[in-house]
Amino acid sequence: MEIIDLRSDTLTLPTPEMKAAMERAEIGDDVYGEDPTVNKLEEKVAAMFGMEAALFCPTGTMTNQLAIKVHTQPGDEVICDQLSHVYLYEGGGIAMNAFASVHTLNGEYGKLNADMVKEAINNPNDVHQPITSLVVLENTTNKGGGSIYDFNEIKKIKKVCTDHNLILHLDGARLFNALIETDETPKDYGKTFDSISICLSKGLGCPVGSVLIGTSLFIKKARRARKAMGGGWRQAGGLAAAGIYALDNHISLLKNDHDRAQKVGQILMEHTEIIRLYPVETNIVIGQLPSAIEATEFVAKMKEKNILCSAFGKHLVRFVTHLNFTDNHLEMLESRLKP
Repeated sequence: MEIIDLRSDTLTLPTPEMKAAMERAEIGDDVYGEDPTVNKLEEKVAAMFGMEAALFCPTGTMTNQLAIKVHTQPGDEVICDQLSHVYLYEGGGIAMNAFASVHTLNGEYGKLNADMVKEAINNPNDVHQPITSLVVLENTTNKGGGSIYDFNEIKKIKKVCTDHNLILHLDGARLFNALIETDETPKDYGKTFDSISICLSKGLGCPVGSVLIGTSLFIKKARRARKAMGGGWRQAGGLAAAGIYALDNHISLLKNDHDRAQKVGQILMEHTEIIRLYPVETNIVIGQLPSAIEATEFVAKMKEKNILCSAFGKHLVRFVTHLNFTDNHLEMLESRLKP
């Protein structure tokens, strides 16, 4: 029986066309700045967002951690949501890499608002408190079920940051999922954020890679920090070629993932013990189980049917649609879950 794997959109495999683009890629040594395909990817992404420069990295965790390290000084404080990836899923990197503390806020499905951010800013003249220097937003939100920020709220948060001399970074691991559902453009985000991290290896279907975007000076500092973290590429052009191909061909396909996620949610509500879904806005479906059923138990039961999903809390489970989850898989999912 074929496995239906809905654990994450990181599970995508390169398409034959992407593999062909990777094979054709011209390569060089990126640490020397001599990989033409890496350079092309970085220039392409920077131009797409209307920002000065970009840096290709192995993972979104690295791009986020580089941004936080470069934007802060040891002892500073970072504001983010309590469900944010930078806080929950990056191995304590803020403490380990930036020596910064974190002020977590309880937003709505992982999203902050301007008033919350303003109230969380420490008095810079009070020596008892760390200096608030950076705000990190995540769009779409992973733990919030793929929830999309209202861009007007982002602009309000930006004004708070400007008024208080704070830097604003975006963990845009799934930013293209948000963009495909809204009227904003990458350049709108480039004008609003001081730095942005985008992921190529989730919905866009690349085997590996994320890109950090910002000013030329910021990227110069991030490149040095990347090297210190052991993240300097050598002949990485084949991976960069996958990113270029994905940006040219796969963004529009994200809408299919979103449509299928809606159907996955309907199937789960009709044919499983799930009693409630987080709002399904993009490609992530989070379901709540009754108190009598633990997530690990539910996941094990799904695995017996060759359906893979993730425990996302004691009574929460996550399903994520992606490039390799087709309409055929959708039909198989419903067939296996029907009584």
